[in-house]
Amino acid sequence: MEIGCTTAICGLSSAKTSNHKLDGAKVCKTCYILLYKDHRSEGDMHHCHAGKGCYSNGKVTSACGSMKPHHDVPAQTSPSPYHLQTNTTKFRPGEHVQVILSGTSYFEGFLLQARDATNLGSTSTVGTFTLTDPARTQLLTCNHKQGSAVSHTSDARQTRVVVTWIAPHNAPREVQFFVTVVTHYRVFWVRQPGPIISQHGVTPHPPQSTTALTTTPKTTASILPGPFTSEGCGQWKSCLLDPPDCNPQEDPLCFFLSMTPEGSEKMSVTFELSGPAEGYVAFALSRDSWMGNDDVYMCVKDGNKVSVDAAFVSGRTDPEDLSKSGLSLVSWRLVDGVIQCMFSRPVSLTNQEPGRFDLDQEYFLFIANGHAENGEIWKHHRQPLISTFRKHITGPPEVLTGSRGPIILKLHGAVMLLAWMLTGSVGAVIASFYKSDWPNQTLLGQKVWFQVHRGLMMVTVSLTILAFCLPFFYRGHWSKHAGVHPYLGCCVLALALIQPIMAAFRPSPDSDRRFIFSWAHWAVGSVTEIMAVAAMFLGVRQPSLLLPPPWTTHVLIGYVTWLASFRTVLLIHKYLKTSVSDDKHPILSDQSQFGRWTSLIKSFILAALILGNFGFLVALLSSIAQI
Repeated sequence: MEIGCTTAICGLSSAKTSNHKLDGAKVCKTCYILLYKDHRSEGDMHHCHAGKGCYSNGKVTSACGSMKPHHDVPAQTSPSPYHLQTNTTKFRPGEHVQVILSGTSYFEGFLLQARDATNLGSTSTVGTFTLTDPARTQLLTCNHKQGSAVSHTSDARQTRVVVTWIAPHNAPREVQFFVTVVTHYRVFWVRQPGPIISQHGVTPHPPQSTTALTTTPKTTASILPGPFTSEGCGQWKSCLLDPPDCNPQEDPLCFFLSMTPEGSEKMSVTFELSGPAEGYVAFALSRDSWMGNDDVYMCVKDGNKVSVDAAFVSGRTDPEDLSKSGLSLVSWRLVDGVIQCMFSRPVSLTNQEPGRFDLDQEYFLFIANGHAENGEIWKHHRQPLISTFRKHITGPPEVLTGSRGPIILKLHGAVMLLAWMLTGSVGAVIASFYKSDWPNQTLLGQKVWFQVHRGLMMVTVSLTILAFCLPFFYRGHWSKHAGVHPYLGCCVLALALIQPIMAAFRPSPDSDRRFIFSWAHWAVGSVTEIMAVAAMFLGVRQPSLLLPPPWTTHVLIGYVTWLASFRTVLLIHKYLKTSVSDDKHPILSDQSQFGRWTSLIKSFILAALILGNFGFLVALLSSIAQI
């Protein structure tokens, strides 16, 4: 649910403003023209928030169904200086109709669509367009129909636009044109109705006023009398809760979704949704456990009110086709840091659109939340809660479980932690401090320390390669919103692969160049381990696998302190041992007995290190398993 901020209409491409359907009177598969202003002056640019994009290039497909600019001022109620006209009032399927937008003052952008004049509840476009001025106009894809909309290409001022609309072979009986015009940020006219054209043989539609058409919801939202409760979950309603067994009546951090089929014939379903009131909370019905092609319902904080809308998400993009169509008995509550909304929806909608799902089926359930500003939602900062299994919406009541961590990303984190908190760190310690131990003992023809070190590090490299690939299997591409973490991961993988290659070409132990390899091998290994630890600290804060803060960060700090303490003790011991061996008059006459005691103590130290590392690893793995 990423959001944008249009240059002409701040936040128009955000999820909150994406595609309001017209409710109320039966009007339209219409042609809509949205005119946007590219307000790039310093006085206006503060309305576009950081992190949002601006669309003076006219690529406003995320606003295909939206007609109301979300500015901080009301729309004009005076007569609009802009008007629409066509070169005919009659058409046949396949014929070309000229559509002209003109006015007595300039405009700097527009969006044009066609819709059914007899079905106002639909946001599906009708027909396609051709251009007469490709330098200043362009075709867009709305409702998955290529060329079904036209917009501007830049913020160059215009006073007249001429395009050609081509009637499809399955054209509706009547088509109408509507326009929203923005002269500048604070002056705009919303949804001005244009001419209606009809097929030959159809009685002409009565002319409409040229004043702005106001969207009137089918139901008026009311205030909930009290908070929701988890009482009845699994008995007469199905519930999805996070954390499990939480109660929204008592816990302001409880995410709660309930579904209750109404009546013996289950013709409608009542939904209850609750979560922290930081901006919005939303749920989606999905045919799979991946975001995209989902039926979405959102409760968005807008000042001291809550807006309840339905939408459609075609991918990892802004919700499209925002509408209140089909929603009834809408009510909401905004108090004590909690946002709650309730609405009813028919199991099967009349004139059901592709984005609205039939409720008498099984779906995965998603719950997401995030920030909102002036009713415009921002991208959710946490991985959505996803139900473990599909739920038949009108099926028997049950208490559902879910997770915010996709299995593949959980495996990625677990495998990386195993590689660098256990096998990698222990293997590095053995190479640095245990070469002189077990001097006469061999394993498969090599000294024990070397075989243990090589085995552990090969396991570490293998685990790193596996863990590195898993996020690509999940996303299918490079993650653009993961910050520095993936770059550190790439560096760790590259350096980890360099180590065995370097070792394969190392000089013999008695070579004059052996010290070069020794220092290079140690330096690359140290840098790799440091970068791996840094990647861990950043990884536990990733939105896609957000571990409980600040506890997990404290666990990592404890691990680093633990490992550094043991390395310091072993380094001091190594220095003292070197000093004793260089002394011509050692205090202890029995050097062999001293060596045995030293080796035994170091073995205990190694065992303690391994057990401690394993304990920190288990603590983090348990956190991963719980999300």
